[in-house]
Amino acid sequence: MLGRFLDIIERAGNKLPDPAILFFLLMIIVWILSAILSPFDFGEIDPRSGETLRIINMLSGDQMASFLANMTNTFITFAPLGVVLLAMLGVGAAEHSGYINAALKYILGFTPKSLLTPMLIMVAIVSHTAADAGYVLVIPLGGVIFYAAGRHPLAGIAAAFAGVSGGFSANFIPSGIDPLLQGFTQSAAQIIQPEMLINPLNNYFFTAISSILIILVGWWITDRIVEPRLSKIEVDGDQEDLPEMERLAKHEIRAFWIATLVMFAGFIALIAWIFPSDSPMRSPDGEITAFDAPIMQSIVPLIFLLFVIPGAIYGFLAGTFKNSKDLIASMSKAMDSMSYYIVMAFFCALFIYAFGRSNIGTLIALKGAGFLQSLALPGALTIVGIILLTAVVNLLVGSASAKWALISPIFVPMLMGVGISPDLTQAAYRVGDSVSNIITPLLPYFPLVVVFCQRYVKNTGIGTLVSMMLPYFFIFLIVWTIFLLLYWFIGIPLGLQASYTFP
Repeated sequence: MLGRFLDIIERAGNKLPDPAILFFLLMIIVWILSAILSPFDFGEIDPRSGETLRIINMLSGDQMASFLANMTNTFITFAPLGVVLLAMLGVGAAEHSGYINAALKYILGFTPKSLLTPMLIMVAIVSHTAADAGYVLVIPLGGVIFYAAGRHPLAGIAAAFAGVSGGFSANFIPSGIDPLLQGFTQSAAQIIQPEMLINPLNNYFFTAISSILIILVGWWITDRIVEPRLSKIEVDGDQEDLPEMERLAKHEIRAFWIATLVMFAGFIALIAWIFPSDSPMRSPDGEITAFDAPIMQSIVPLIFLLFVIPGAIYGFLAGTFKNSKDLIASMSKAMDSMSYYIVMAFFCALFIYAFGRSNIGTLIALKGAGFLQSLALPGALTIVGIILLTAVVNLLVGSASAKWALISPIFVPMLMGVGISPDLTQAAYRVGDSVSNIITPLLPYFPLVVVFCQRYVKNTGIGTLVSMMLPYFFIFLIVWTIFLLLYWFIGIPLGLQASYTFP
């Protein structure tokens, strides 16, 4: 039954236009809707500005002039573009030198095939600490690891995507998203109680324990639902680009360990640089994980160095690189595989600009929050409602902080009025914000995951990826929601200085 449903979703999704054209058509739809809706007053106040929310007519002369004047900047400042291309330069050098292949052989040598899935999801969850690194690093490696182990590579990509994006709010390690959300929560809570302060790690215990839940549930979904269904899909990618698992020669083993030791020496040097409280890699107030800390803003360049240095060392010592031209050629080859993504990123950037500028997504979020508020449901049902509404809004507004900036001034005071703490409200938001990431083509990295899949299955489309990820979405949504309610019922602390009730 489930298999037939997913097959229907896949076929329907793959009949959609090419993703680049789809983003273009969606942009046109946004333009038309903005022109139709712009004359109306919807009676909403924009919490970001405190002014009346208006739909901006994107077809007006001023907006079209601005759209054309800013088109180049909109494209080159599209957040995922630079992240992806810079990271892939380093990954390309490491991959085509043979370093990544050698590392996989060692990993597969001590990791049982049956435990590859939970190991991969755990690594994907921990990658949240490094901002968006998991999208460009862990997800493609998921495919490589599974293929090298004789398993279906798309299952590896799906498991990694589920951990990186579907389990976005689950992490053993605090990250920059914690203080970012806390800032909006605290501002919203101070509407009711001006002196109220909220700890940036007010959800830490919940998100850490949720990591175990996501690993176990994601493991079961991958091995019992997703991979068996994928077994009928033939791997027809370019075989010469896919990893082989022959034994390493002695000179390759030597090259691998020298390159790896150099990489670890670099890690130690970086830690020594960050460790002092006055390190220039810390934020002005001495924090490491703050968004304005240079170390957090340097994650992608560090990923580039993390791969290009050991990749180059391995290549020259193992003989796969004869000269500097071979090193540059490996980076060029990596960029060749990104050409399709660059085209998609162009149209995706233009659509997201138009959608955000028009305020249509903002209007939907505020109307949905107002409707939920008008229902006046009991506390537990309101928490479930917040999770569901956030999951739906997440299909239209991708940024976690942008959504919370919009709806926290409504939800946090509303639930404080019925005795529910801002800490619990934020935890509910984080669940809903995570689970639907993996099924929305509007996620900026969604086209990139399609490209990763096409390396193994050439005709992969949006429908293929959505049908792969739907089991994770539905099961994560149900299980994680129940888990939060049980967590609340038992009374396990949500985080540091956190509570369930207000006051």
